[in-house]
Amino acid sequence: MRAAAVTLCFLVRDSTQGPEVLLGLKKAGFGTGKIVGIGGHLELGESPEQAVCREVAEEVGVLVLPADLIPAGTVEFVFPAKTEWNMFATIFLARTFNGEATESDEIAPEWHPVAVLPHQRMWADAQHWLPAMLTGERLAVRVVLNDDNETVADSIAAVWSPAALT
Repeated sequence: MRAAAVTLCFLVRDSTQGPEVLLGLKKAGFGTGKIVGIGGHLELGESPEQAVCREVAEEVGVLVLPADLIPAGTVEFVFPAKTEWNMFATIFLARTFNGEATESDEIAPEWHPVAVLPHQRMWADAQHWLPAMLTGERLAVRVVLNDDNETVADSIAAVWSPAALT
């Protein structure tokens, strides 16, 4: 089964306590109850950049332009016990955006210090790649989940460059 193409965007802003990242409490759909990045599936004919800009607007009401996206890497999520959940995510950061994050039917946005991410409330795989991407590393990651579809069986990361998308 082919992995679903998805995107994630992590909005980053500076604060007096250091950089903060916008995450969201997932209220509906895949991952309900977890703190997640903002994003979702690509629609037919969309590029990852177009999809992530649309998803950010839909989920938290913030405008991000494709030119403001910072490619951060990719994450392949492998769920051996539930292969229909397999996903290939293109990850972006954005430091330039317009608007204040507002709650939608799907996401309750929350700003978190980059240095203190809420890993205990996130998918277990996030600690394997998100801190590195938020601090400037560019990675191609493959995460294999255990049969419980929650805990990580294996995580492999390699240096990534945007040329890897083509």
